[in-house]
Amino acid sequence: MAGKFRAVFLSIARQPRPAALLATGLALATVSACNTGNVLSLEPAVDVGSQTAAVPQYSGMQRLVPSNPYMTQAAYPRMDTPMSPTEQMPASETDCRQQLKRFDVAYTDLAPIHEGQCGIDYPVKVSAIGSVEMKPAATLTCDMAATFAAWTKNELVPSARWRYFSGVKTIHQGSSYSCRNIAGEGVLSEHGKGNALDVMSIELNNGDDIDVRKPGLFAFRTRGFLNNVRADGCQYFTTVLGPGYNYDHRNHFHFDIKNRKNGYRACR
Repeated sequence: MAGKFRAVFLSIARQPRPAALLATGLALATVSACNTGNVLSLEPAVDVGSQTAAVPQYSGMQRLVPSNPYMTQAAYPRMDTPMSPTEQMPASETDCRQQLKRFDVAYTDLAPIHEGQCGIDYPVKVSAIGSVEMKPAATLTCDMAATFAAWTKNELVPSARWRYFSGVKTIHQGSSYSCRNIAGEGVLSEHGKGNALDVMSIELNNGDDIDVRKPGLFAFRTRGFLNNVRADGCQYFTTVLGPGYNYDHRNHFHFDIKNRKNGYRACR
């Protein structure tokens, strides 16, 4: 192409001056038409911006900038350190929680509790058994929670319906897990293992709030109901102690699942 333009300019030089000027202008216009840059300033004909016109900018593309800690200079994503695996529950604890779900127990798994000789390896905090609220929520072993739920569903609620023609609204408890010894003895209480629960009163849907303290002489319905509570509880718990047993139990029923030799149960 350079040889072609050289020949054009030689032919222009042989022409008269006016004609030569006109021909020179036409030649420069032809050269400019073959180039996208500026001939006089010698600018290149390509885009030197952040991106060429042939590559569109996508809003979702990851830009490699120092402020992004998840991208490295080599454009490889940085992986977070994996979380350490959670402690696996024994099969017995997993099965027990399935039982809680079958009884429609509202509960929360708590972190292990260890206080000297007291504690629970896999505690649960029970706030309700079906429609029956637990106030305050009780911290127990899963086995104790499941046993109490079975008794509530199968015995307590039906007994209330039979005696009072009402469902149970709330069980008011006075002590669940508590690190202490049996009163007057140097033996660890089942409360210190999460295997015991003290029931102070039982509130019904009809508004009655049944105090479990020994009823009056003519409180026949209440006496019959509390007798059922004690007798039916002995089918589920290994210990049922209530008003009339001793002074310490004058105002509540104590239920626990203490493991004794020969399957002995203390119901008093």
